[in-house]
Amino acid sequence: MLKPLAISLLIALLASGLASCRDEASLPVEAGAGPNPELPPPRQRLIPTVSVAHAVGWPEGAKPTPAQGLRVERFANGLVHPRWLYVLRNGDVLVAETNTPAQPKETGLMAWIAREVMDWAGAGVPSPNRITLLRDADNDGIAETRSTFLSGLNSPFGMTLIGEQFYVADTDAVVRFPYHEGDTAITAHGTKVADLPAGPYNYHWTKSLVAAPDGSKLFVGVGSNSNAGENGLAIEEGRAAIVEIDLATGKSRRYATGLRNPVGLAFEPVTGALWVAVNERDELGSDLVPDYMTAVKEGGFYGWPYSYFGDHLDPRVSPQRPDLVARAIVPDYALGPHTASLGLAFYEGALFPPHYRGGAFIGQHGSWNRDPPSGYKVVFVPFSGGHSSGPMEDVLTGFLSKSGEAYGRPVGVAVDKRGALLVADDVGNVVWRVTPSAPAGAAIAP
Repeated sequence: MLKPLAISLLIALLASGLASCRDEASLPVEAGAGPNPELPPPRQRLIPTVSVAHAVGWPEGAKPTPAQGLRVERFANGLVHPRWLYVLRNGDVLVAETNTPAQPKETGLMAWIAREVMDWAGAGVPSPNRITLLRDADNDGIAETRSTFLSGLNSPFGMTLIGEQFYVADTDAVVRFPYHEGDTAITAHGTKVADLPAGPYNYHWTKSLVAAPDGSKLFVGVGSNSNAGENGLAIEEGRAAIVEIDLATGKSRRYATGLRNPVGLAFEPVTGALWVAVNERDELGSDLVPDYMTAVKEGGFYGWPYSYFGDHLDPRVSPQRPDLVARAIVPDYALGPHTASLGLAFYEGALFPPHYRGGAFIGQHGSWNRDPPSGYKVVFVPFSGGHSSGPMEDVLTGFLSKSGEAYGRPVGVAVDKRGALLVADDVGNVVWRVTPSAPAGAAIAP
């Protein structure tokens, strides 16, 4: 492991892009957001732009900055790399404390740099491989008790409950456990429901999970095994897709494809459509490619690796597939370039003002390949009639210090039983709880 000074010098060297190779954004993040983002020509560099916020954690008493009319407090402290959230029927909050699974150590300069950068960004901790239960029994907005709900997992991420069956998406399989309401721990052995693509090289390791409203199927987000297919497409078998699992038959199929890293999955409450937040590719310039969220069409192809936002070709991919590009679907809503938009939750509560009803909260983990940085915040997109109806709004900011260090990085978002917004922060090791600072129903200016 490098000493902190050596790491800082390495990051400074990479961030400089070796001077002449440096790529800086020419457009604001907002230009790459919305239903019709600006998509300038791609800019490739021999050495990619690296601008990584050094993870330092929150100073004593510090917290993110909420939007006007909102307030934020700690729901739980002292977690270990909390990434994803799920709220049980009784109001208990589950947190997946998890990280990259152990993998064979790659050799070479770029692999070594990647490991050091991951450590610098706060993502180098071993995976705790557990799900923790947080309970706020007195409804004061703070979890008084916590317990290990499940342990011995394999980089768990997505979670969902159907009846008395609790499902977990490990990095290599969906596993089912018996659950009884009020349980604070599960000690029974799990039953494998379906295998998921993993293997010794497992680039996008997170596997998100959501249940169909009728409980008959599971949908799993499976990310690609590379940035843009640079390691060959043989290792991409079954990846860059949303997988549907039929619980009656146990059979799996690819529901939608060409999605580089589909993470947040949620059903839009008005139309009932499945939506996903997708991390797009890197190293085409600070202004490309915007991450996005979109309604998912059964059998739809969304471009990866051949193209992005419809028929915009990725110049690095060869040979191309014009047959696939011709039917590539344009996503519904761009979320800005390199924002690392991960969490997705539609608001169906009654605690927040009417402006938020039906809209989408998105957790943006933050960029590494953009100068200046993007993301590192929680945003909101208003919806009307099941479709986006306005520009992206900041909900929770202040995760970066004035000098560019990362106090925290938001990941998963969820709405608790009382209608508050919960945010997992895997650098701050906190779950934040956002509520209105005014009484429910009062007007809040976006």
